[in-house]
Amino acid sequence: MSPMERPSLLWIARLAGLGISLFLALFALDAFDGRPLGQALPAFAIHLGPAALCAAVVAVGWRLWWAGALGFAGLAAAYAVSVYRLGTGARLDWIAVISGPLMGVALLYVLAGLVGPRGSLAQNNPRDHRKMV
Repeated sequence: MSPMERPSLLWIARLAGLGISLFLALFALDAFDGRPLGQALPAFAIHLGPAALCAAVVAVGWRLWWAGALGFAGLAAAYAVSVYRLGTGARLDWIAVISGPLMGVALLYVLAGLVGPRGSLAQNNPRDHRKMV
């Protein structure tokens, strides 16, 4: 892999994480279901919680790729478990729509970390002068 692929993968993972955060924020608009604005705003703020969690994981994963990977994988697992425990049964469609992209972003962070100069797949990095004899 070329040295330019790590920054590309990191930016793709970051942008995908922000995209998922915006996607989850769209679900918060459900709070405005005909209620007055004063009653809908607290519900709107509560429904923005998952989007804020995703944005926080992106912020931490900005520098620490492994934290981004663990954070998104943890969010995917937590959502899958919470859907199952809510008494709705195994709603695989819900889990696929939410947990699937979260796990995809976690895998992007893992790939970005493994390809980098300190990663295990970077044995032939031309920028690493210590390996030159």
